Amino acid sequence: MNKIVLKLGGAIMTLFLVVLLPLGYITNEIFTNFYYSHAQKEVGELSKKYAKAINSLENEETINMFKVLSGLTNNDILILNANGNVVASSGIKTANLSDEEMNQLLAGQPVVKRFRGSKDKGSYLGSGHPIVQSGSYKGAFFVLTSISDIQEPVKKIRDLLTLSAVGALFVALGFTFLMARKMSNPLLEMEQATREIAKGNLHVRVDIPSKDEVGSLGTAINDLALETNRYRSNRREFFANISHELRTPITYLKGYAEILKKDLYQTEEERQHYLTIMEDESDRLTRLINDLFDLSKMEEGKIDLQMDVIDLTGVLEVALKKAKIELDKKGLTLNSRIDKDVPLVKADAIRLEQVFTNLLGNSIQYTKKGSINVQVYSKRNEVHVIIEDSGVGIHEEDIPLVFERFYRVEKSRSRELGGTGLGLSIVKNLVELQNGTISVSSQLGQGTRFQLSFPIAKEVEA
Repeated sequence: MNKIVLKLGGAIMTLFLVVLLPLGYITNEIFTNFYYSHAQKEVGELSKKYAKAINSLENEETINMFKVLSGLTNNDILILNANGNVVASSGIKTANLSDEEMNQLLAGQPVVKRFRGSKDKGSYLGSGHPIVQSGSYKGAFFVLTSISDIQEPVKKIRDLLTLSAVGALFVALGFTFLMARKMSNPLLEMEQATREIAKGNLHVRVDIPSKDEVGSLGTAINDLALETNRYRSNRREFFANISHELRTPITYLKGYAEILKKDLYQTEEERQHYLTIMEDESDRLTRLINDLFDLSKMEEGKIDLQMDVIDLTGVLEVALKKAKIELDKKGLTLNSRIDKDVPLVKADAIRLEQVFTNLLGNSIQYTKKGSINVQVYSKRNEVHVIIEDSGVGIHEEDIPLVFERFYRVEKSRSRELGGTGLGLSIVKNLVELQNGTISVSSQLGQGTRFQLSFPIAKEVEA
């Protein structure tokens, strides 16, 4: 048996005993006191009636009548004279009243007393009332009941309580065992699952159907395994992609360097062409390394941003001017609609320009003909920027992946269009670091739309 079952079972049983034992003791005391009180009340009422009914302590017939009556009521009697001597008795022979008890009787007050009987009959509980005739004290009339007769039903009740307690204890043991197992099994299952996850088995899942805290913990473990598996898959894909991206330019550089080294070119024009390719591949390699470096710093939170209250439209216009050459080269139309008096935002102007430049460059790359539409407006304490193209678009199932590292719209990894494949991932990180949000929507063959939102600077609101 595992330790957690023992601990849970021990805790539940301890709690059960802490409740059961005092409850049993109190129940026993209640019933005991009830029977003693009932017996005391009964003999008290009888002794009072008998004391009033007796007319003479010297009348033998009267005394015998009370003896017969005591047999019928299953109670013993004890009649004392004014001096405390026994006149008649159906049970004990001596009263042994104390001075205080005698004074109580002389004062007209009843006396409740325990009497010691013979060995075979045991003790008695007696109640005596004074016999008063013509205003003077003549003696006392005691009615006695055997304590063993009182204890007999109390003992039966005590036995029933003990039997019930033992039965409840066994039921509690069974319930405790089942409850402890039910509570511990999910924990043991989760322990085993976490050990499997630690060993690298990220496909393991725990099945916890409950909706309580234990179920929530099981869901968290499943989410951890899912996210860890996703992280491992992304890491493998990242290494595969980075290896591919690094191998290609290096292969180009090495190949053309050997051609130039061995003078395998035919003309000076061909030599210049090879040098141009080597320069382009070096630039591509540099961009890739710079992008990786920026992305690494952003994900580790080590990138420094110069957050100032700036005019977002001014930053966007600078990016548009830089993109104009590429727009003209491809014959694309730029449609910009920027509202007047757009509120200021708090952001890093250089990094914000990098975001706009990347998105505009991305739109230009994947648009063969048509237009690029840019819109800026403010709404609900935010400044919104929309950059929309009429390019190739994105498959619906690929839209959630556009911000992943090394994602490209074209599945063939064509180097003719794509850059490093890190641009949109960097854009998303930069936007979020500047307290903004970015979303994308697209239709295949009709174009892609990026929408950015930045909160209006609090200084401006004030």
